[in-house]
Amino acid sequence: MGNLGSRVGPIAVHLPERIETNEMLQRENPKWDMPLIEEKLGVRQRYIAAPRETASDLGVAAAERLFADFGIDRRQIDFLLLCTQTPDYPLPTTSCLMQDRLGLRTNIGALDFNLGCSGYIYGLGLADGLIRSGSARNVLLITAETYSKYIGSDDRSLRPIFGDGAAATLVEPSTVSTLNHFAYGTDGSGAGMLLVNRGGARAAEDALQPSKRHRWSSPLCMDGPALIDFALNRVPAAVDDVLTRAGLSMNQIDYFLVHQASAKLLGHLRERLGLDETRMPTLLADYGNTVSSTLPIMIRDLRRDGRLKPGKRSLMIGFGVGLSWGACLWDETQA
Repeated sequence: MGNLGSRVGPIAVHLPERIETNEMLQRENPKWDMPLIEEKLGVRQRYIAAPRETASDLGVAAAERLFADFGIDRRQIDFLLLCTQTPDYPLPTTSCLMQDRLGLRTNIGALDFNLGCSGYIYGLGLADGLIRSGSARNVLLITAETYSKYIGSDDRSLRPIFGDGAAATLVEPSTVSTLNHFAYGTDGSGAGMLLVNRGGARAAEDALQPSKRHRWSSPLCMDGPALIDFALNRVPAAVDDVLTRAGLSMNQIDYFLVHQASAKLLGHLRERLGLDETRMPTLLADYGNTVSSTLPIMIRDLRRDGRLKPGKRSLMIGFGVGLSWGACLWDETQA
């Protein structure tokens, strides 16, 4: 195809209608110390999917917004990638259902991949590979998640953190290689740190167990302290890996775009990396942790606010459930 690589094109975001504020949670749960929780998490509200609203509904809406807002011809899409951990069904593949709902051509590829907070990096890597190999030209990358369906109403540890949402990114061919030096990591021995151990084919008596005592009614179990330790070990190492591959130093990076897990964790990482909030932004107050969509939502917001302009160089990092992590170098360019 004669193209050297790919670029992160336009991004559209779709959030559910329902907003759940900290004030609402406080009224519902008088014993919760929401001011303290907000201080630690940095989240003041989150969007919650309706009972009959799924990740595919959010993803389809995000894609339709992408097509409408940026004048994109859906007939030009060659591949659909969907990152979600809350698919509509065990089978068929949710991206196949979305291809039909979006009216995309039938002679395209469609693929689900089940990753969480590292998923956007993996999706960009997959899209970049498809474009570089000549297998596709325009890749529609959708991240969509409804973690709220895994969280009980009484769960003080999880309910304030996670929000639902979707983002649709057009990954386009570029004569200048703008996505480079991907670094990936996997450690399945930490699978019990963030886990839903029901709903699959594994029998309940044989199911993987959480790494921490499960105190709440939620299907989702999270070992927060262990995940913080994991991130503080793996993220700086991933940053070093990418910089070494690229032959760059920290001061040659304009932005460090890090998965928006919580304000507390981001603060620890910022201190560990020697960065300030200008170069490593925190943008989760209005959304919560939207899992694989935190990075594209952040990019959308930084572009909209005029902070992320052509010529800016970023290092993107995603990490979490799996355990899984990924990072890459990204240069913002003009279309």
